[in-house]
Amino acid sequence: MTTITRPPVIPGTPLAAPRRRRRSNHGAGWLTYAVLIVTAVLFIGPFYYMLVAASRPMSEMVQSPPPLTPGPNLWANIQTALNQQDIGRAIVNSVIVSGTVTVATLLFCTLAGFAFAKLRFRGKKALFGVTIGTMMIPPTLGVVPLYMVMAELDLAGRLSSVILPTLVSAFGVFFMRQYLLQSLPDELIEAARVDGATSLRTFWSIVLPIARPGMAVLGMLTFMTAWNDFFWPVITLNSSNPTVQVALNNLGSGYVPDTAIIMAGTLVGTLPVVVVFLLLGRQIVSGIMAGAVKG
Repeated sequence: MTTITRPPVIPGTPLAAPRRRRRSNHGAGWLTYAVLIVTAVLFIGPFYYMLVAASRPMSEMVQSPPPLTPGPNLWANIQTALNQQDIGRAIVNSVIVSGTVTVATLLFCTLAGFAFAKLRFRGKKALFGVTIGTMMIPPTLGVVPLYMVMAELDLAGRLSSVILPTLVSAFGVFFMRQYLLQSLPDELIEAARVDGATSLRTFWSIVLPIARPGMAVLGMLTFMTAWNDFFWPVITLNSSNPTVQVALNNLGSGYVPDTAIIMAGTLVGTLPVVVVFLLLGRQIVSGIMAGAVKG
């Protein structure tokens, strides 16, 4: 029986190239994981320190160096924060405001983005230019007239005064227009018209399924913006009917604000957003990847 022996691999020959390529890819993989781990630690670090500050008295947090491990006062500080402000009601109000604003923004901005991207009508460019131009106006310039309008409509102090001005955004219209311009082929619109579908039917059956990845990203950004909004709610709402940010603003009141109580309330107000992101983050990422593959 004859045995076949493999020739030795000489460095520099083509047979040795795949081994070097595997080694380089292996090193690049470890480097990628190292960068991801460092990035995750940098982002999780503030949340962990918020937990530490919420579980210890303020006297310990002002020490140098401050403690780096959670203490035993977490539930006591949370109870104190809940007694000072009705954070439970504030969370419910924020969920109502953020959810309503997100749903309305997705609907109206997708409709407007579809119209600006694929429909033809007179004054289309001028109207889109005016929409983009509103993004250049600082929101603070419209606070006084906006509050006067809400007071005239007898909406000041109600959640509707926070919801109505943010039902649609110029950024959302621009975002969905750009997304549909790239992801929605004109041939699908023409085929729907040939089949006799109306614009509304085309939007519901063709545009919405294609626009879901972009709507997922816009919905996440809109929800986070509405949840973290402080400037307008603190003006139009009162302490008896606050959102989360307004309630947190009134925590730890006194000559020296109690940072432990503030951090405990902030921890409670942040948990719903973290839970929503953990539940929907994978779907949002998969939607973005699906849109990228389709494009």
